[in-house]
Amino acid sequence: MIGRLSGILLEKNPPQLLLDVQGVAYEVDVPMSTFYNLPPNGERVTLFTHLVVREDAHLLYGFGSDNERRAFRQLLKVNGIGAKIALSVLSGLSVAELAQAIAAQEAGRLTRVPGIGKKTAERLLLELKDKFGTDVTQAVGVNRAPPAMSDIMNALLALGYNDREASAAVRQLPEGVAVADGIKQSLKLLAKA
Repeated sequence: MIGRLSGILLEKNPPQLLLDVQGVAYEVDVPMSTFYNLPPNGERVTLFTHLVVREDAHLLYGFGSDNERRAFRQLLKVNGIGAKIALSVLSGLSVAELAQAIAAQEAGRLTRVPGIGKKTAERLLLELKDKFGTDVTQAVGVNRAPPAMSDIMNALLALGYNDREASAAVRQLPEGVAVADGIKQSLKLLAKA
């Protein structure tokens, strides 16, 4: 198994990159979260990797952090989730956001990821509920959101705001705010942005 690659970044074509490791160029698929943090072409980069061996191909997936790789591996253990969907989940949500969605059992956040329907989201939440938290969330320091904050977040998502906008607004709210007041305050914050 190839666990880590360190070399010169030759090409970036989302979601794939070409990495030269001492004269051997590896094609590596990466989530967009890793892709956006890559240095310019010609710079040195180190990626944690996961090799998938299929009958017709050997596919290499790369990650900017070990937490991302561990989350990817946990996603692969879910029945019906392949490498492409797992990569899509990590492209749509950071590891911390994914852990929060699982801890709060928020299927709505997962269904916003391309390729994830309601049934798949519910299966992810069910199968990862106990497994995901122990090795991944401790490393990123994820705590379960208070129920009011979770309700406010869901309301903002239902109103059409994306995950990042809604999270940024909810983080600015005072501790212990009521749901109705939190939604009003969040909407005012989002209107100013």
